[in-house]
Amino acid sequence: MKKNALVISMDKVGMKDVANVGGKNASLGEMLQHLSPQGLRIPSGFIVTATAYRSFLAATRLDKFIVTSLRGLNTHDLQGLARRGAAIRQAIRRARFPHDLETAIAECYQEMEHSYGRNIDVAVRSSATAEDLPGASFAGEHETYLGVRGAAAVTQAVKYAMASLFTDRAISYRVDKGFKHTTVALSVGVQRMVRSDLGASGVIFTVDTESGFRDVVVVTSSLGLGEMVVQGAVTPDEYLVFKKPLARSPQGKKQLPIISKKLGDKRLKMVYAALGDKARTKIVAVSRSEQARFTLRDSEVQRLARWALLIEEHYSRRRQTWTPMDIEWAKDGRTGELFIVQARPETVQADRDVSKIREYIRTGGGTPIVQGICVGSKIAVGKARVILDAKRIRDFRKGEVLVTDITDPDWEPIMKIAAAIVTNKGGRTSHAAIVSRELGIPAVVGCGNATTRLKTGDLVTVDATGSDGVVLRGAVPFRVVDHDVKKLPRTRTHLMLNIGTPETAFEKSFLPHRGVGLAREEFIIASHIGIHPLALLNYRTLSAQLKKKITARTRGWTSYRQFYVDNLAFGIAKIGAAFFPHPVIVRFSDFKTNEYRTLLGGERYEPVEENPMLGWRGASRYYDPKFKAAFLLECLAMKKVRDDMGFTNVIPMVPFCRTLSEADHVLETMAEGGLTARSLARGRQRPGGTVTSVYMMCEIPSNVILADGFLDRFDGFSIGSNDLTQMTLGLDRDSGIVSHVGNEKDESVKALIAIAIARCRARKKYVGICGQGPSDYPEFAAFLIEQGIESMSLNPDTVISTILAVAKQERRLQRRRR
Repeated sequence: MKKNALVISMDKVGMKDVANVGGKNASLGEMLQHLSPQGLRIPSGFIVTATAYRSFLAATRLDKFIVTSLRGLNTHDLQGLARRGAAIRQAIRRARFPHDLETAIAECYQEMEHSYGRNIDVAVRSSATAEDLPGASFAGEHETYLGVRGAAAVTQAVKYAMASLFTDRAISYRVDKGFKHTTVALSVGVQRMVRSDLGASGVIFTVDTESGFRDVVVVTSSLGLGEMVVQGAVTPDEYLVFKKPLARSPQGKKQLPIISKKLGDKRLKMVYAALGDKARTKIVAVSRSEQARFTLRDSEVQRLARWALLIEEHYSRRRQTWTPMDIEWAKDGRTGELFIVQARPETVQADRDVSKIREYIRTGGGTPIVQGICVGSKIAVGKARVILDAKRIRDFRKGEVLVTDITDPDWEPIMKIAAAIVTNKGGRTSHAAIVSRELGIPAVVGCGNATTRLKTGDLVTVDATGSDGVVLRGAVPFRVVDHDVKKLPRTRTHLMLNIGTPETAFEKSFLPHRGVGLAREEFIIASHIGIHPLALLNYRTLSAQLKKKITARTRGWTSYRQFYVDNLAFGIAKIGAAFFPHPVIVRFSDFKTNEYRTLLGGERYEPVEENPMLGWRGASRYYDPKFKAAFLLECLAMKKVRDDMGFTNVIPMVPFCRTLSEADHVLETMAEGGLTARSLARGRQRPGGTVTSVYMMCEIPSNVILADGFLDRFDGFSIGSNDLTQMTLGLDRDSGIVSHVGNEKDESVKALIAIAIARCRARKKYVGICGQGPSDYPEFAAFLIEQGIESMSLNPDTVISTILAVAKQERRLQRRRR
């Protein structure tokens, strides 16, 4: 393929050529040269250079017309912006390319036909010379044309791509980023088209786009051409892959663990239109059976993740700094082959200083109106403005909350003045999500019904700080707290975190910590599964109505049993990954019967108890024939996390174990499920199953009285001060009437805690405490430190203040001992 000032073969360029071929094309050439030999598949082609663009403008005197047309432009005057942009685009499209440029494009296309077959379909992609730079991605600002066939059509598409340098959104973006219109040129890449209309496509990020957590790869996937994912017209399947290979496959190869899988709706897909159709693409409905299946096999997800890491490593090495990447991929439906079609640096999280933590904390309740996928980890208040058509964006006012179906780059002039964004459709890699992150505003996307539930003029609060994004009625109060982690003292006492839901784990991992002292399986079961495990195990015996509800929730899984195991394992693994390699203590389910009854199908299997707090809970369920099969699923999930994924930092914990006999029954049941406690493995030549430390919640007086017996069986205690207080003082935790009687500061409770700590230290076993006592009562924290507690596990919102208090108490104790 020819190489001259006008066109150049894609595999002959690299990042040194950005000024002439733009960021996108330079990146493709860079990968073709350096990463294709390592196994990456990248469709090749040719590039129409920025030199060609400038010579075209000069030959037609369009360069002077553009300067005149944009003189005195005010991008906040949306009507004036639209009028000027349209005039420039029309002039470029009507102008004729110089003969030498037309000839060069035709000859290059003919060479592609010689290599790949006649009338090959190509993708014509814009590549601006200022795009994909730190702080300015220009993502989605310029046009891409898919499925272009024939030399004449390719030439026209190249010209239309050049005209897209002057879309309203691109003009506005350049002004915002401080680029002069005359200094930015447009190169165009012509690439062999991957037939993803018959397969799948999506976006990969080598960083968690919400929190900035570095150790995961986010892969999104949907059916058909990738524009539907980028536009946010569909909610794609989403996979999270941990970057570090921790376990080996059955074939003995180290593999990257998939730690989360979410099935998207995928109701629509973009495909090629019939031959001769000028539109070239069309949007069609996806069958229900296709919607209910994941679009990628696990092996394909892992291959894409490995490729993404190779790309990240290459660019990080080249730039001598960590460079997270935003990558587009496609799967050819004819051959099943995977391809990387674009890669650019991610521009939002790359420069984030994780030692500076800004927390948005909602202090009021509020009434939820809609909820969806949260973006931005912030809270904003404003009046809603419902707009369904980009032609109506002139109605929008600064500081309002934009509520719409989906967004595309045409909406950006008003998105940058919005307080927040709420959409019916889209996932975490949709246009609305990407732009809101770059603008630093919260968004809730994929709500489904936001445009019908919210009305223009409604005062709303958009909260994107939780596991789900939520839009609340009215102005709900919140506060903003700034933390500088570097300035915090280091304590001898290990301060760990209590993590409620896996969705918050990545964000909370930036807090100073020594791991997770308490993660509760019941939170994962309630939020990720929502179905009673026995209903899944006994699906055939259920009513038709209940079966229908369960089938709807378990889409994407062919086995109800596997649905439960996988989703519980994913929730545990996400927390394990967030805090790796620090210990993550995961408590087996401790639902009470009234709580289990709220799960789908729960009323069928749970008795009604007068006082569930003191009833069938914790360890007593695990070996009971009425629940044992369900507990074995928990063991399988834990075994999957530790063995298949490799998160050996995850430590299981048994709650509410009343007697030594009960402890023996539970450990034997765990062994049946493939988890062998170290206490059972000792002295055995070949212990069966996964050998693991097992901790126990110390929360009943019998646990303290018989501490040595329990410590013969378990590897440590986590003191549950709430239940220990309840059981010691005879208080019902659920009763507000007697709550004034006492708390964990009561001398009887402290006496038991002191004994438990002393026995663990004497036996050289782990001892920690989980609960709010140390953060609520400084004198209680001082008592724990004096007794030699190894760790305190706290709710994230109190960890900073508790670090300061504990450091102060440790200094006092040290002075006293001198």
